[in-house]
Amino acid sequence: MIARRVALLVGLGVLAGCVTAPYPTAVLPSYGASVTLDPARQSIIQTAYVFASPGSMAGRPWEAAQAISEAEFLAVELNYGQRWIEMSPLVKQAFVQARPEWRGALGIDLAAPPQAVIDAFTLLRLAYGAQDAAAAAAALQPPLFTPGGAATIARLADLPPLPRTAWAASMAQDEMWRMQNQGSRGDDWE
Repeated sequence: MIARRVALLVGLGVLAGCVTAPYPTAVLPSYGASVTLDPARQSIIQTAYVFASPGSMAGRPWEAAQAISEAEFLAVELNYGQRWIEMSPLVKQAFVQARPEWRGALGIDLAAPPQAVIDAFTLLRLAYGAQDAAAAAAALQPPLFTPGGAATIARLADLPPLPRTAWAASMAQDEMWRMQNQGSRGDDWE
């Protein structure tokens, strides 16, 4: 009897090892007094604006870091969040396909988990808020960022146009408005 239970447990352990990992997750941080009731909607609107006019972030690496964090978040949220089931699959894939563009421009490891990128950029933003340049540079270290530190901050301060990213953000905003106008699962659109 014990041998059968052991065999069953071993079998279940083998099966558990065969199960694929759960889908990726990404969460944007809340910033103290700043309350965002709908981070997905805010991220869609914000990325559509800033990537359409990348010059608006020139010399403001903390804002570029926020925009990239929001794009990382959307690449996960739009594909796995239940709220976005009715969104066009083309829009959902647009952020995933644009990810190598922004990661390449900033020297972010292509295999890095989205949450690791978001967390590093959150530390950078907090360091800028505290006017701590050393902590800002320390937030962006290899192997996640190459070359890292001040060099990555310089890239953020002079972010080049990212046309695939801008296109993905624009499509997501258009699709969000379409869904809102059609009343698709939008019980909390406002």
